[in-house]
Amino acid sequence: MNIKSGLLYWPTTFPHNHVEYGPLEENIECDYIIVGSGVSGAQSAYFLSNTGASVVLVDKRKIAHGSTIANTGLIQYVNDKPLFACIDSFGKEVGVRFYQLCLDAVKGIEEITKNLEIDANFMLRKSLYYASDQAGKEMLKAEYKALIENGFPVEKFSKEDIKHRYQFEKESALFTSNDAELNPFKYVHGILQYVIKRDVKVFSETEVKSLISTKNGVELFTDRHVSIKAKKVIFASGYESLELKKDKNAVLSSTYAIVTESFLKHEAWYENSLIWETARPYLYLRTTNDGRIIVGGKDEYTSIPEQRDAKLHHKKDQLLKCLIELFPLYKDVKVEYYWAGIFGSTHTGLPMIRQYPEYPNCYFLMGFGGSGMIYSYIFAKIICDLVITGFNPDAHIFMN
Repeated sequence: MNIKSGLLYWPTTFPHNHVEYGPLEENIECDYIIVGSGVSGAQSAYFLSNTGASVVLVDKRKIAHGSTIANTGLIQYVNDKPLFACIDSFGKEVGVRFYQLCLDAVKGIEEITKNLEIDANFMLRKSLYYASDQAGKEMLKAEYKALIENGFPVEKFSKEDIKHRYQFEKESALFTSNDAELNPFKYVHGILQYVIKRDVKVFSETEVKSLISTKNGVELFTDRHVSIKAKKVIFASGYESLELKKDKNAVLSSTYAIVTESFLKHEAWYENSLIWETARPYLYLRTTNDGRIIVGGKDEYTSIPEQRDAKLHHKKDQLLKCLIELFPLYKDVKVEYYWAGIFGSTHTGLPMIRQYPEYPNCYFLMGFGGSGMIYSYIFAKIICDLVITGFNPDAHIFMN
């Protein structure tokens, strides 16, 4: 699958002397095989590495060169489907538990970064979630009520509050704490360097071409004519897992992002918070540790690469225009990096863990949605429990 295109930023932030991973050249056996070296695969390897199990991770590309390299690194517990809508759809117990898992994941990701030798540029942030229009204003009222009633950290900002702190005018906004940002590319490389010291074997440029069920689990066959035998397989290949098995709940589209030149000397705006809006598709903004601004959004409802890429330069200009409309003082800023990528969501609004009868002993992790970093963490913890003990109390939320 053609996942992304354009001039990508994250690879430029990582030193050229980082560890290289070669392909698998001989048959191998293990307890668990992870297919995919993005945030889902890396975090799954992280938790499994602490269990004593033998783990192998493979990726058909270089490490973290799928969707992760196009991830903009926003970590927010309030996500695309508001809490009040989750409660309406799934009931209060499940809706609130889902949001609690998302909130807990921010702290969990922070704890992982503390164990890594590579600095993933993790930074706790707050988020401004502003109303794009009158409908958005009403939605934020309902969301504020749901968050407050269920104990989640949130403030309500008036028009005057927003103007005072951000110098632009919006009718209302929610201001959430306990969010974060990081560099997803460095995060994955940091995790994999951590797990290889705990005997996890990691191979790049090794594509799984087929698999068969065996009496002891599964055997996978690669493009290099070698096999991997395992008890269980974790497909952490993101949107590309849909090439192996379609799922009627999945929706693919295209999204765009830009990164400005490094020019900030101080805060870009109030507390360098993450910024996003109620419109769908939505605009979002963040800063970087080296003084840049990342702007993303302007999604298109197509997953055809040629159609996506034909709009890339126009979308780049649109995203820059959006930045300047919010913050006119950046009218002379230049865009240095820009890209387009596949974006996955679901009809239900919940990410998915799937098992299919035709793929016994296989788990498919589909952290689809705007909070993919958070979903990947939640799923990595769940999948560790499922393959080791066969049970996790929260798995049912994502497996229905």
